[in-house]
Amino acid sequence: MKLGPTRIAWLQISHQKLRLLAAVLGVAFAVVLVFVQMGFQQALYDSSVRWHTALGYDLAVISPKTTYLVNPPGFPRNRLYQALGFEGVDSVTPVYIGIAEWRNPVDPLQMRNIYVMGFDPLNSGFALAGDPAQVRQLRMPDRVLYDRLSRLEFGPIEQMLAGDDGVSTEVNGRDVRVVGLYDLGTSFGIDGSIITSDLNFRRIFSNRSASKIELGLVKLDPGADPAAVRETIVAGIPGDVRVLTRDEFIQHEVDYWSNSTPIGYVFGLGVAMGLAVGLIVVYQILFSDVQDHLREYATMKAMGYSNFFLSRLVLAEAFILAVLGFIPGYGVSLLVYTQAREATNLPVIMTHERAALVLALTIGMCAVSALLAMRKLRSADPAEVF
Repeated sequence: MKLGPTRIAWLQISHQKLRLLAAVLGVAFAVVLVFVQMGFQQALYDSSVRWHTALGYDLAVISPKTTYLVNPPGFPRNRLYQALGFEGVDSVTPVYIGIAEWRNPVDPLQMRNIYVMGFDPLNSGFALAGDPAQVRQLRMPDRVLYDRLSRLEFGPIEQMLAGDDGVSTEVNGRDVRVVGLYDLGTSFGIDGSIITSDLNFRRIFSNRSASKIELGLVKLDPGADPAAVRETIVAGIPGDVRVLTRDEFIQHEVDYWSNSTPIGYVFGLGVAMGLAVGLIVVYQILFSDVQDHLREYATMKAMGYSNFFLSRLVLAEAFILAVLGFIPGYGVSLLVYTQAREATNLPVIMTHERAALVLALTIGMCAVSALLAMRKLRSADPAEVF
């Protein structure tokens, strides 16, 4: 019975168990490395636009000097109110942004920087704040809402809030009271956050002027075209602000982290290094296999098997190694994702699209290794071998 290349490939690579195990572990290591790099890279982008996607708006107004939303420069508030006069604009929400010192209510000696966002509770645009009743409480002095998904170093705020005494602490040296929670999460630039009213924001940041804001949210009339309204606003107000659609605002943040910081480059380099490691490991295994079985390959040539058939055999070995290495690599990556997500609150999530992409990259990596190993195979001459 004549065996096909896949069957021969399996019998050949499974003959030496230790070599097969080394190859599978090498491929699995490369798969885990690629998955981790891709997962954290996507988590970087997804977490950096949490605010951009959670806020309710159609257009965003920012300073031209704004690079990312963690600590943006300010611009005149009246520019946002000027936008209110254009056709298609329904409402605007001035937003104040700052970084303050938060005192852990359980361990008062522990201080951490926390992200603070302030707005008028009467304005629209803050769907993430949740229950309107807790938003109304922000009208009272020194009241804040706390992100329940902030890092644990800020204190067990959710558990304390469930008690009868509530939560009181200091922000920038000022006594504040937590009156509610919302769900957002951390990012590479933000470990925790609170939101409050514009008046309470200026109490926390006593040196900040009410006439200068860091972000403006524009809500349009139903059916209005965001791109068309944006062009109208840009043409009608001074150029000391930028007006962006929702998608442009999100992309602006992603572009900063991808192109203006070394983080995006480092993750991309990690993916390339993982593939390079796997390629070298598989190449060494396949090359050694071809070298050890050179007489057998030469015999098959003498029996009439073509170079194409033998090439298919080596490619079949590479495919088998890719699949066998991908399965444990995928399993380990799921565990790493879970641990990273629980430890950092970052959105490190496995997707079907990423799994399919990494599988394709793994197969491609092993195929390239096979093509390199085939050079020795093609040069095998039965007359010279025997």
